[in-house]
Amino acid sequence: MKKTALITGILGQDGPYLAKLLLEKDYKVYGLIRRYSNPNFENLEFLGISDRIEYVSGDMTDEASLINIIKLTQPTEVYNLAAQSFVGSSWDQSKLTTEVNSLGVLYILNAIKLFSPLTKFYQASTSEMFGNSSNEGIQTEETSFHPRSPYAIAKLYAYWMTINFKESYGLFCANGILFNHESPIRGKEFVTRKISDGVAKIKLGLSDKIRLGNIDSKRDWGFAGNYVEAMWLMLQQEKADNYIVSTGESHSIKNFLEIAFDHVGISDWEKHVTIDPNFKRPAELHVLQGKSDKAKNVLKWIPKVKFEELVKMMVDADLQRLR
Repeated sequence: MKKTALITGILGQDGPYLAKLLLEKDYKVYGLIRRYSNPNFENLEFLGISDRIEYVSGDMTDEASLINIIKLTQPTEVYNLAAQSFVGSSWDQSKLTTEVNSLGVLYILNAIKLFSPLTKFYQASTSEMFGNSSNEGIQTEETSFHPRSPYAIAKLYAYWMTINFKESYGLFCANGILFNHESPIRGKEFVTRKISDGVAKIKLGLSDKIRLGNIDSKRDWGFAGNYVEAMWLMLQQEKADNYIVSTGESHSIKNFLEIAFDHVGISDWEKHVTIDPNFKRPAELHVLQGKSDKAKNVLKWIPKVKFEELVKMMVDADLQRLR
């Protein structure tokens, strides 16, 4: 029988890339849309798949709606990508972040347990859960957690709840601890897209400045279109488990700026960047760098896009949009 997948967060960054992958594998794909929202299909249209998905109406904060969706669709696989995912906003929107990122996961796990126990569940966990727990800035699946934001704390709740449902009820529940992953459809509030969009505007004479916070922060950046392959592979295993997905390399925001500006032929990038304290986090997270040996060995997954390629890809896409 044809496999079916339910993707929450279908309108974000990862949802469209995952949906495209699953459609190529002949899945029937359901996408969760908030019932009271004015949905923006731009990211799905960018990948040319907006008309190939069956949309279902619901909300991660409404358990009844999630129960109805699971009962209706009986999915082979559920990929929970829905979240209030902008870390910077999680301090000001801590209640919303907790309701969506924590309780929403509990609700959907309960719905699977009660009405579709053979469904395989993927939870989008995050490297932000590690915080500054590792002095050398390298994290593995055994590294202790020390979340530094309401976003990371809520995600940690969801991580452990996913494990708890696997161990308590025998459900197939996997956590993907994904390190930072970007793409041309990343939201403009995120620093990488803010830079690529800003550089493109400066190159075309539409702007002169980019306002940023701490440009010395280092992250392990990969390509979202590659990372969704790891999500799918996790649910194809005989046994559910937790995996880090990362490139194993760490680069600073300053490195990102240098490559982006150099790509468009601007060498004096410093004069176009303004450091704004308003963009700095209350609790800073300095370095994240993941070790994804387990994913490479068990899932046979490898990172395919180098950091410099990723930066140039994003800048080129924004240049094309603006032109």
